[in-house]
Amino acid sequence: MNKELFFETIKINDAKIYHIEYHQNRFEKNFCLHVNLQDYIDPPKKGLYRCKLVYDTKEIKSVDFFQYKKKKINSIALVECNDIEYSKKYLDRSRFDTLMNQVDTDEILIVKNGLITDTSIANIAFFDGEKWLTPKDPLLEGTTRKRYLQKGSLIEKDITPEMIVNFSKVAFLNAMIDFDIMSLENISKEKIIVK
Repeated sequence: MNKELFFETIKINDAKIYHIEYHQNRFEKNFCLHVNLQDYIDPPKKGLYRCKLVYDTKEIKSVDFFQYKKKKINSIALVECNDIEYSKKYLDRSRFDTLMNQVDTDEILIVKNGLITDTSIANIAFFDGEKWLTPKDPLLEGTTRKRYLQKGSLIEKDITPEMIVNFSKVAFLNAMIDFDIMSLENISKEKIIVK
């Protein structure tokens, strides 16, 4: 995994830049100089876009805009991987691609050392009927996850695969979809069906 290049995914809708302060905060943890991200983003005036800002520790390499279409997810496979490391938002996502290619589902839920972590595209949260729980040790501490933790809408907890049967809903959290809730329809060892 190339640990020299990082990226930020920033939501743009009709020229509005969403939650830039959270992206700025994560960016500054990797970057050597103070740079205002907003100075580098000249968003399209109409439509929903994913801004992809690529950088290393010294300079911003590129800023691109892609029209956004939400990924449709109906099934999730639990995939075990004890040596995956993604504590920073690395540009190289080949490890996720390899894990996705192992299963025939729309998305994966990565289990590391017996605990649920993240999907390949988002942090995750589960609803137990009273509160929303999110893994205490995600692969990546995402910006949306951080916002909801700060608001008190999420509680961090160690979550094992066996606990999933106790939940009624699941939510995917990332910059583009925010807090996207789905019902857990059917759960087996191989696959989780959502709606």
